[in-house]
Amino acid sequence: MQADKTLFILSSFCIFVGIVFSLSLPVFTNIYFNYSEFHFFIRQFGVGMISIFLMWLLSRLNPEKTLTLIGFTIFLTCLFLMGIMHYLPESLVTSAGGAKRWIRLPGVSLAPVEFFKIGFVYFLAWSFARKLDEKKKSLADEIKLISPYVAVFILIVYLIAVMQNDLGQVVVLALTLAVMLFFAGTSKKLFMISILSSIAVFAIAIFTSEHRILRIKVWWSTIQNMVLSIFPTGMAKALRVEDAPEPYQISNSLNAINHGGLFGQGIGSGSLKLGFLSEVHTDFVLAGIAEEIGFVGILTITIAIFFIVFRIFRIANRSKNRVYHLFSIGMGLLIVFSFLMNAYGITSLTPIKGIAVPFLSYGGSSTLALSIGIGMVLMVSKRAKL
Repeated sequence: MQADKTLFILSSFCIFVGIVFSLSLPVFTNIYFNYSEFHFFIRQFGVGMISIFLMWLLSRLNPEKTLTLIGFTIFLTCLFLMGIMHYLPESLVTSAGGAKRWIRLPGVSLAPVEFFKIGFVYFLAWSFARKLDEKKKSLADEIKLISPYVAVFILIVYLIAVMQNDLGQVVVLALTLAVMLFFAGTSKKLFMISILSSIAVFAIAIFTSEHRILRIKVWWSTIQNMVLSIFPTGMAKALRVEDAPEPYQISNSLNAINHGGLFGQGIGSGSLKLGFLSEVHTDFVLAGIAEEIGFVGILTITIAIFFIVFRIFRIANRSKNRVYHLFSIGMGLLIVFSFLMNAYGITSLTPIKGIAVPFLSYGGSSTLALSIGIGMVLMVSKRAKL
């Protein structure tokens, strides 16, 4: 049987969109750092071509012989790298915000956490298929069954949220873990407990970190006037934050989206990217794209992303092998949660998390890791009756 051509074509299309905007959006960054005008484009084009080739290559492999090897190699290697990164010298790692997040290789830097997400999803799928089933169990028995996964996840929270200061990735993994547990056969009661426990952990992580509290204040300052207008005067006054920093980044993001209108200003013709909206080719790529190709363009991209997720879930639904089924579900969840969290962040519906937009944000690690994950799903699709 053949791999899912539709999934391959849609994924390749989104990669090409990311390549196009890696030429259009970073124009100010090129000027500011005295880079060539093709600096980001050349790198993203190279990564994009490698990513498409990897998807095709992996789709040709036999899942029974190679899927477990690939999944566990990624999981264990990246877990090890994340564990030792903090102790490596600056010559071998690249820092951001005081946290070491990238391994330096000749000519490139790779973020192990992006690849780890793929390996983690495979590890969960492989383990859940063996340990969990849909037989009715008591809540105590279910908690006992999932306790080893909780221990592993606590380690992951430490490595990513504490050591790398990256709570956004933990949010994506926690949501994916909770939903995969549900699809693996655990009860709705345990699912709700998992969600509530995750919220409690995230609240502790936020309120024990000054920069995260500041980020929440900046987000709240952008929406408080609208939200507090429906509250009684006394309550609104108590909830109002007066000393929050000006939310310039969010304001400029919203301005870029508004400036794009229905059909956009044209590719290359956006103005908010000219020093007003920083990180426009990475965290705020959707806002930059919206200004240049408008609502219609963003809607087209959104439909493509969600059709990718639909195809992945269809593969999951038609896979008789439980590992293939759960892994495909996990990959779809990674994509949809990452896309929604970024989209909600740039429109001020939620605080900004710094999550890359699948396929579209500039950055080799995210695109390469996602292409490996999609390639593994394509490999699985050959065993599903599509």
